Amino acid sequence: MTDTESSYAAKDITVLEGLEAVRKRPGMYIGSTGPTGLHHLVYEVVDNSVDEAMAGHCDRIDVTLLAGGGCEVRDDGRGIPVDRHPKFDDLSAAEVVLTVLHAGGKFGGEGYKVSGGLHGVGVSVVNALSSRVEVEIDRDGTRHYMDFIDGGQLNTKLHAVGESEPGRTGTTVRFWPDPTIFDETHFRTQTLLERFQMMAFLNRGLELRLLDAKAGETEFSTFRYEGGIKDFVSHVNHSKDALFEDVGYLEATEDDQELEIAFQWNTGYNTDGLHSFANGINTIEGGMHVEGFRSALTSVMNKYARAKGILKEKDDNLQGEDIREGLTAIISVRLTDPQFEGQTKSKLGNVSIRSMVQKTTNELLHDWLEEHPAESKRVLQKATNAARARIAATEARKAIRSKSLLDGAGMPDKLKDCSAAEPEVRELFIVEGDSAGGSAVRARDPRTQAILPIRGKILNVERARPDRMIKNLEVQSLITAIGASFGEEFDADASRYHKVIILADADVDGSHIRTLLLTFFLRQMRPLVERGFVYIAQPPLFSTKVGKSTVYLKDETAREVFSGENPKHSKEFQRLKGLGEMDWQELRDTTMDPGMRTLLQVSVEQAAIADEITAILMGDDVEQRKNFIVTNAREVRNLDF
Repeated sequence: MTDTESSYAAKDITVLEGLEAVRKRPGMYIGSTGPTGLHHLVYEVVDNSVDEAMAGHCDRIDVTLLAGGGCEVRDDGRGIPVDRHPKFDDLSAAEVVLTVLHAGGKFGGEGYKVSGGLHGVGVSVVNALSSRVEVEIDRDGTRHYMDFIDGGQLNTKLHAVGESEPGRTGTTVRFWPDPTIFDETHFRTQTLLERFQMMAFLNRGLELRLLDAKAGETEFSTFRYEGGIKDFVSHVNHSKDALFEDVGYLEATEDDQELEIAFQWNTGYNTDGLHSFANGINTIEGGMHVEGFRSALTSVMNKYARAKGILKEKDDNLQGEDIREGLTAIISVRLTDPQFEGQTKSKLGNVSIRSMVQKTTNELLHDWLEEHPAESKRVLQKATNAARARIAATEARKAIRSKSLLDGAGMPDKLKDCSAAEPEVRELFIVEGDSAGGSAVRARDPRTQAILPIRGKILNVERARPDRMIKNLEVQSLITAIGASFGEEFDADASRYHKVIILADADVDGSHIRTLLLTFFLRQMRPLVERGFVYIAQPPLFSTKVGKSTVYLKDETAREVFSGENPKHSKEFQRLKGLGEMDWQELRDTTMDPGMRTLLQVSVEQAAIADEITAILMGDDVEQRKNFIVTNAREVRNLDF
């Protein structure tokens, strides 16, 4: 949705409120002061440049990680306006953008008809949480410069410093995150690459480049996709066997909203391959655009199947989950005024977009099916097979429920439940092995902590249909204990626990068990992960004696820090044994006591990337799995977790 003639001057920078309390409570604005919040600073700056691209004024964005720990974002857009802002006599529009929260061209002016920026906190928050910020603006043939220090204090007012390079327009922002605010200021290259690749997919033709100068790199990693979301689907599906070669594509435009859908089925069993975006924001909780597509997809496919005789008169309709089995689809919508809601503010609430998506899918998907009879036949054959498997899984589900009712309480025999009634305080520890399970039972707080030992490795659900999966005893125990069903029926609100904690050894077998469990949660209980209910326990790797006390150290880094802070400490560090070899007091003090333990919360910020990585690591393609591990080995910072 471009509008190259629209106004973009100081009067278009609308101010909602001043910048207050950001440094005091940074988590309110960027989520956390850990790695997620740190990288959010980069995204805020880059999102401004992407808005320029969506408006049709930016073709390339360069991001450079600087040797001194800073980050530079440079675009070739129009450049932030430098004239005086009408509401601030002593400030230019550029200074307002950098110093006033919720100030920008996307709050009612004519600068942007469509923009991202989910929370709208803007680059001013980046300024507030940085020790230094430098800004260069190339506009109308002149380069302007200003800088800030110590969390947004103006150090050098905006002024002209000379002529721009011939033909150059755009904005360059350099910032250094404040080490007194953030837990660490190390930007992870792979995290940024994944995010920028997704942005490039969603903005067809936009070139996004990343250079890690701090690591001595001299060449940019570049993402540019002329196929846009069609290339996105191909990328997500590249580790799977596609049912047909060419990715399907639908698009439509109305006055104040537009739609793109790309799709392709594969031979896998995943029914959660639908990924949605609104104005470039990953709507992981779905919303109206997803509702419209799902409804129309089910309707169109059933009508086509009956018209072609694939479904007979006596046959029941295919259900949505049957049709979506093996489907990878990207829905990308753009709206003038997106309305976000839900647990993570990532669910689209605009009713108008549901109607548009439903109408477009009904019309254009029907045309696609008619024009691709061979592909359509393969998809519907897969869907009918999925329907048979669903019916078999339903029968197995009934058998499990009947067995549970006969057992009395309906819970697995090996579950040692807790007594608290409120799910918000209840924790379920999934513990590897009966030996560790016995120690965990003694170490727990019986009021709030439940223990479920699992024996061996659960089924790899990436390679199994639900009817086979539900026959696995360990999977049955997990489903019954959590109590919120699974797959399409899963209801996170019904979960009996708001913390589900994986507790496994820090060895190869433990890592494999963690991966299998995470695959299960991602594929069969995804909302549990999206709500932030899934955690990985992190038992310390080392201990040492200080006087009569035992000090536990999380990992190698913690041991090095301890040694640096205690240079006279001469005692040896003991590598802790597996969970089953810890006594219950040690397990309680290191891993289960809420006041002492370390938990790693599992999140799915970028579901399409999680989908792709899960398929690579847990799928059948050994060569792709090997390549992935080799490629990402240099980013590993803790081999034990």
